[in-house]
Amino acid sequence: MKYVFGPVKSRRLGVSLGIDIIPYKLCSFNCVYCECGATTHLTAEVKEYIPADDIIRELDSVLSGSPELDVVTFSGSGEPTLNSGIGKIINHLKTHYPRYKIAVLTNSTTMHIPEVRRSIIQADLIVPSLDAVSVDVFSRIMKPAPGVNVHDIIEGLISLRSEYKGEICLEIFIIEGINDTSDELKLLRGAAEKIAPDEIHLNSLDRPGTEKWVKPVSPERMLEIKKFFEPLPVKIIGKASVPVTLSAYNSELENALLANLTAEPVTAGDFAEKMGERVVDIIRAAEKLAERGEAGIIPGDNPGICRIIK
Repeated sequence: MKYVFGPVKSRRLGVSLGIDIIPYKLCSFNCVYCECGATTHLTAEVKEYIPADDIIRELDSVLSGSPELDVVTFSGSGEPTLNSGIGKIINHLKTHYPRYKIAVLTNSTTMHIPEVRRSIIQADLIVPSLDAVSVDVFSRIMKPAPGVNVHDIIEGLISLRSEYKGEICLEIFIIEGINDTSDELKLLRGAAEKIAPDEIHLNSLDRPGTEKWVKPVSPERMLEIKKFFEPLPVKIIGKASVPVTLSAYNSELENALLANLTAEPVTAGDFAEKMGERVVDIIRAAEKLAERGEAGIIPGDNPGICRIIK
């Protein structure tokens, strides 16, 4: 599978089948805490990067077997709403697989665009993020693509709340010493009051991020921040998703990839299809092998077509 992964077990979503509808590390942010690594294609352009029909075919092959799932989740290595085909995919799911709830995890950078908001209006749950309000803190954490600004994000989320009747859980990722100051928390709480989500989810580092200086926040500090947001509906979310199958990345994939390497270079996309894994996880495994001198990576025009060699 190139685009569908899992299912994974999440404390807040249950058993979730993931969909990654954006090329590896294409995003409108280059967040310092991203567990997928640095963004390689920083853009805020909305277009059909991966054909919706290709993604739908994979979903059909999985969902036609009626797996036991709590939700189908748009997530992955980049920002899913940058793919202009997301609405077509959601409509297909609602039409052909109505038993499954749909969740969209978004960094909120496209929410000021009316067409994008309309494209996800059928989802059952939207989890937008907002990690900073002041321009300097926003820029330091998010490292946004040109043209992306926090004012548009907040206004877009306010518009989403007025148009969308489903559940919105606003996620705020806390980085100690950066966005947990009294001034920044007041700005975040003020923005949350305007957006009026059903819940606020406070998150912190669980796995290594892009920048090594980003560290987990202590449980005691997270509780202090939670109390700061009360009486707004706020909770601290648990650890990141835990794999139910090998489809989500783990170190065993490195050994499996190593066993498949040859003296002839093979693209990451071909390995992903052969091994039934996501391209993002194949590349992460190859990078780990390369760090140990056990594999070589030949760059391509985009990470998905980089070639991996023994």
